[in-house]
Amino acid sequence: MTGHRAAPSAPLPGGVGVSRLCVYDTVAPDGEIGGTPHLHLCCAEAYVVVAGAGLVQTLTLDGYRETPLRPGAVVWFDPGTIHRLVNHGNLQIVVLMQNSGLPEAGDAVLTLPPEHLTDPAGYAAATALPGGGAPGTDLAAAHARRDLAVRGFHRLRAAASSGDLAPLREFHSAAVRLVRPFVDTWRERWLRGALGTATGTGRQLDALARGEAPHLADAAVHEFAGPHERGRHGMCGLLDTYPAG
Repeated sequence: MTGHRAAPSAPLPGGVGVSRLCVYDTVAPDGEIGGTPHLHLCCAEAYVVVAGAGLVQTLTLDGYRETPLRPGAVVWFDPGTIHRLVNHGNLQIVVLMQNSGLPEAGDAVLTLPPEHLTDPAGYAAATALPGGGAPGTDLAAAHARRDLAVRGFHRLRAAASSGDLAPLREFHSAAVRLVRPFVDTWRERWLRGALGTATGTGRQLDALARGEAPHLADAAVHEFAGPHERGRHGMCGLLDTYPAG
């Protein structure tokens, strides 16, 4: 079929990533049901709620907040926002991630207690999953790292709620130290993905300003027929994932 391509040869619009998330339905040490608190260093994240009910707990230097999640809601937050999904029943979300490929390359740090954040090797050992979280592997490790991160999250939240932001600032610094070795690789993904997409728009605008539009001749339809993987063990739940940029 003319103008149709079975597999994308270009990033998703805006260079974003997309996945479908079924939030974990097991109980954490604080009695809440849901996912693993963490932050992203470079990537904003958006939730489009498609089923169920719950909330997202967030912590920034501006304080702690709980935002309800109901079908039809769209919630998004900036890099540096510690976030944790709480499942009140069948919570399902379409997740949009800035900078497709960066989250998969490690742009997330879990809120583990400080002793697990001292070096990349120690952090990796504390957060590793069997088979990298491949579908069908044992979920116990995913729940265990979630529970460890919840304990660290409660420490940060309690301190911030009492007006002491030092532990949160220390966590930010530890997160930077952990990801710094990977920044050059992230930059390559960003150049190919989000920045490349934005730069392409700039070329199109330049052409239109000249009264030209050569890119219109290259128009095509792209698609994913379905997720390339279903049920991957993510930080917040089971993920149906699509190829990243």
